[in-house]
Amino acid sequence: MDINDKKIKEVRKIESAINKNLFLMCTLVTLATMVLMTVNFISRGSFLPTNIGFFYLMVVLIYSLHKEFIRWLGEKKSRRQGEYFVYSWVLLTTALYIINFFSNNYFGYSKEGYSVSTLADISYITMEVLGIFVVTRVMKIFFMLRK
Repeated sequence: MDINDKKIKEVRKIESAINKNLFLMCTLVTLATMVLMTVNFISRGSFLPTNIGFFYLMVVLIYSLHKEFIRWLGEKKSRRQGEYFVYSWVLLTTALYIINFFSNNYFGYSKEGYSVSTLADISYITMEVLGIFVVTRVMKIFFMLRK
C-alpha cells in the first residue's frame, strides 16, 4: 500500500465518521421540521409559518453531497439511509392529503376562514427532498458508469 492509498483510506475513515454525525443531525432536523409543519397543519395555521424549509433543505443537501463525496472517494459499504427521509416525507404528505380530503378541506382554512398554505408548503419540501434524492441517484449512476 503506497502513501496515497494510506491517505485516501484515512480520509475515508474521517469522512465516514463525519457523515454518521451529519445523518444524525439531518434526522433530528427532519423530525423537528415534520413535527412543526404537522402541528401547523393540524392547528389550521394557528401558529406563524415555521420558515424552516430553506434551512432544512440545506441540511439535507449538505448531508447528501457529503455522502456523494465519500462515494467518490471509493467507499464501498455506503448505506442507503437517506432514502428514509424521502419515504418519510412522501408518507407524511400523502397522509395529510388524505386527512384533508376526508375532512372536506377543513385543514385548508384557518379558524377565521382564511386559506392556509401549510399543506402546499409540506408538498414543496417533499418535492425538493425528492429532487435532491434523484440528483444524488443520478450522480451515483454516473460515478458507476465512469469506472
